[in-house]
Amino acid sequence: MQATLTLLETPGAKLPTMSDIARASGVSRQAVYLHYPSRTDLLVAATRYQDTQNDVDAALAASRNARSGAERLDAFVTAWGNYIPKIYGVARAILAVTDTDPEAAAAWNTRMQDMREGCRAAIRALEDDGTLPPGTDPEQATDLLWTILSVRTWENLTQTCGWSQTCYLDTVRGLALAALAQDVGALTDVLACPDPPA
Repeated sequence: MQATLTLLETPGAKLPTMSDIARASGVSRQAVYLHYPSRTDLLVAATRYQDTQNDVDAALAASRNARSGAERLDAFVTAWGNYIPKIYGVARAILAVTDTDPEAAAAWNTRMQDMREGCRAAIRALEDDGTLPPGTDPEQATDLLWTILSVRTWENLTQTCGWSQTCYLDTVRGLALAALAQDVGALTDVLACPDPPA
């Protein structure tokens, strides 16, 4: 797992093959296939191993233990928004080839569905306590939250537009709370970013 992550995080490197990973791990390619029947399986396992290394469960504890829907939404957005920079190197390597590499695409889609489950849980909490705006379709609300929190959105704002992590996080928190938890006051975080890009 560590060898896979190291290869993925190497700047400018191509997505590693099973042979690359075997070589970096000091084992045979057959040994790698004994544990992981496909590169998709290996990439998913490596990203979950990265979650363990970064103690993602601790990061999500506040969301999972929240007492209200709005609190759960806020805690989830904060946890995920702060987690993206930790996984960006690996995510960027996989994203770079998803259009041409079916195994990479499958691995990425699996991981993003995991994240979507977190979005769905936050929306469900809003629905359960009546905070979700009336008439809002929970599935569409999940779609919106999942999109706001995408790695691509973080990449566009912080890497392309030059936003700071603080500005990014305040903005997505404000958007999510205003749109999905009826917290109009949260819009001040969207409209008055503390340190907008130069």
